[in-house]
Amino acid sequence: MYQHNFFLSFLLRFTCLTCFGIGSTTVFGQRDSLVMKNGDILVGEIKNMTKGVLTLETVYSDKDFAVEWVNVREAYARSRFLLLLSDGRRITGRFFTDNENNRMVIMDQDGAADYVSLDDLVYIKALKSNFWGRSSANIDVGFNLAKANNLKQYTANVKLGYLADAWQIDMAYSQLYAIQDSIDANRRTDASINGRYFLERDWFLAGSISFLSNTEQALKLRSSGAVGGGKFLNRSNKAYWAVGAGLSFNHETFFNSTPTRKSIELYAGTELNLFDIGDLNFYLKPAVYYSLTEAGRWRMDLKSDLKYDLPKDFYIKTNLTLNYDNRPAELGNTTDYVWAVTFGWEL
Repeated sequence: MYQHNFFLSFLLRFTCLTCFGIGSTTVFGQRDSLVMKNGDILVGEIKNMTKGVLTLETVYSDKDFAVEWVNVREAYARSRFLLLLSDGRRITGRFFTDNENNRMVIMDQDGAADYVSLDDLVYIKALKSNFWGRSSANIDVGFNLAKANNLKQYTANVKLGYLADAWQIDMAYSQLYAIQDSIDANRRTDASINGRYFLERDWFLAGSISFLSNTEQALKLRSSGAVGGGKFLNRSNKAYWAVGAGLSFNHETFFNSTPTRKSIELYAGTELNLFDIGDLNFYLKPAVYYSLTEAGRWRMDLKSDLKYDLPKDFYIKTNLTLNYDNRPAELGNTTDYVWAVTFGWEL
């Protein structure tokens, strides 16, 4: 009797595995699965999970599924992923849900297991992702036209990013041009390249190159290179908060007779990104610079975005950029700021 039951059990398992194998051959991409809190089951290929949203590719839809991670009850992944945990650990491996103990099991490349909750997973990236799968892009524009003084103003912002297993790089460019009768044209150009190399326990090394020109402060060009480091104080599926500090090296030229300046500064700043407020996203990044070579001089840069997501990857955004210098150029103002409302699209 025991042998008979064993044979039936073996036959049933063999039949299921055979059917699954045939299905997997026919539907190659269907190898990962999700069980939602409402009981729905999604089968496909997990591509990534970032900012609390998981992307799942299936063969029965011409578009990828975007699933909020907080609505996932169970997850089973057979591929190898780069996984980031809320405590700062970065693990390469696969993961699956252990229902008996109500936890997530992560198996690394050496077969060692880590046991975490679903909420501890804050980032997932398939290691076989191609260049475009690791890239991001935003572009938005705004235009104002007023009869008074024949005002014409436009703003444009472009952001590009790439995230590798252990590092990331972001490039940003923004421009403002405003002209009206009887007043000199107002121009502002801001460009930067920022890189981070991730270390253990949410520490990172940072480096950047930036360029700023604005007529409000009579600043023809400020070229800056910065090196430093920092730490993520909090990272979850809803937000992240980081702090950092380092040294900045400046070379400044001006539109007027102010002599060229070269200086070394100590900087400290913070970065806050809230990306799960419904369809809203809020970003804030202030930084303070204290000169080590010009006694008594200090500066502050601030960037803030509030973005509302629209269908088809479009969005509306309002952003504030502010630059303060307690010792600006001759005839230059201490403060320059731009507040704009723009319409854009993101990749």
